[in-house]
Amino acid sequence: MSLLYLQGYPESLLTQVQQLIDQQRLGEVLQKRYPDAHGITSDKALYDYALTLKNQALRNAPPLNKVIYDSKIKVMKDALGLHTAISRVQGGKLKAKAEIRVATIFKQAPEAFLRMIVVHELAHIKEKDHNKAFYQLCCHMEPQYHQLEFDTRLWLTEQALRGKES
Repeated sequence: MSLLYLQGYPESLLTQVQQLIDQQRLGEVLQKRYPDAHGITSDKALYDYALTLKNQALRNAPPLNKVIYDSKIKVMKDALGLHTAISRVQGGKLKAKAEIRVATIFKQAPEAFLRMIVVHELAHIKEKDHNKAFYQLCCHMEPQYHQLEFDTRLWLTEQALRGKES
């Protein structure tokens, strides 16, 4: 299996991951590091979770109008999550709505991985592009952001190996 979720990482790191896969230890390593699943399985719970994170770090950002799990997001084809800003004219005023959609596979993920996805999508409310300011904002909201992003990609690799990818 190619390491689709890990493209762009250094060859030395990919070799280590491949060794874990060959030894059938990737799942075991991730389970030890992230033993607990979360209980955030409804759209309402996900909205409350995202709102809490937003209120901790982005109080001045536009309000969140919707945060949902979306079974239509295919992790490899689309992304891990999506953010949209919908602008409409209502009564002569421009109204913007911010929405976050998270791939349904993250209902079964460790909470840290869900947090990484939500932080990523929240950061897009203020920074549209994946630039330096964007990643600084992600790290402000979640200091372990880069490690969690890598570990999420490892987890998705393990899910794909077990035939559970979205």
